[in-house]
Amino acid sequence: MSMGIDDIWIFACACLVAIPCTILGCFLVLRNMSMIGDAIGHAVLPGIFCAYYFYHSKATFPVLIGASLSGLAATFLIQWIHKKVKLQSDASIGISYTLFFAIGVILVSAFGAQADIDQDCILHGEIAQIPLDTLSLNDGFSLGPRQFWMLLGNTLLVVAFCLLGYRALWSTSFDEHFIKSIGIGVLFWQFSLMGMVSLTSVVSFESVGAILVIVFLVGPASTAYLIAKQLNKMIWWSILFAIHACFWGYLAAILFDGSIAGSIATTMGIQFFVVFFFLKWAQNSSNKSLDLQDYE
Repeated sequence: MSMGIDDIWIFACACLVAIPCTILGCFLVLRNMSMIGDAIGHAVLPGIFCAYYFYHSKATFPVLIGASLSGLAATFLIQWIHKKVKLQSDASIGISYTLFFAIGVILVSAFGAQADIDQDCILHGEIAQIPLDTLSLNDGFSLGPRQFWMLLGNTLLVVAFCLLGYRALWSTSFDEHFIKSIGIGVLFWQFSLMGMVSLTSVVSFESVGAILVIVFLVGPASTAYLIAKQLNKMIWWSILFAIHACFWGYLAAILFDGSIAGSIATTMGIQFFVVFFFLKWAQNSSNKSLDLQDYE
C-alpha cells in the first residue's frame, strides 16, 4: 500500500503535534500535572467565545489569541491555587478548569444567538482535513497545509524553550525547594512551562482535536517513564514512542477506515501496556534466574 502526498502531510502534522506535546509531557508527568492538557481543553471555551463575539469572525488568528489568553489565565490560576492556597495539583486543576468551562457555557447560552459560536471550530479538529487548507505563493505555488507551518513553528519554539531552560526545568521538577534556596526563579519556570503547554495545546487543538493533544501529553511520557531512569533518556524514548504510535495508528486508520485520532490514541494505550507487561515479564524472569542460582 502506497501513501499519497496527503497521507504524508497528515502524518507529518501528527508528528509535529506529538513531539512538542511529548517533550512538555515529560515535565508534566514528573510534576504530577499530566491532566493539565484536559483542563486547558475545557478552559479555552470563554476565550473562543469572546474572540468570535468581538471580532465577528471564525478566522484562526483571533480565535487562537482568545483561546490562548483563556488557557494562560487558567494555567496561572491553577498555579496560584496550588502555591498560595496549598491545594494539591489535581484539586487545583479541577477547580480552575470547571470554573472557566462553566463561564464559557454561561456566555454561550446567554449570548449564543448573537455569537453563533461552536467550540468544534477548535476543540474537535479533524486531522484528516489538514491538507484541504493550504498556503500558496503569489504565483500559485503551494507551500503545503497551513497547519503544517504553524505546528512546525510551535515545535521549534518548544524545542528551543526546553534546550535553553533544560537545567532549570529539570531541577524544579525534582527539588524545587533546593532550587529556590540557591536563587533560581521557581515560579518563573513554573509559569513558563504552563504557558508553553497552554500555547501548544491551543495551537494543536485545531489540527488534531483535544483528545489527541491529551493523549500526546500523557501517553508517550508515561510509557517512557517505565523504562528511563534519566530525564534526557525519558524525553528521547517518549518522542520515539509518540512517532511510533502516530505511524501505526495512522496505518490502522487507513486499513480499517476508522478515526485517525482514535486509532493513534488506541495504539498509544496498547503501546503502554505492551511495555508494562514486557517489563513485568522480564523482571519475573530475572528473579526466577536468581532463585535458581541461589539454589545451586
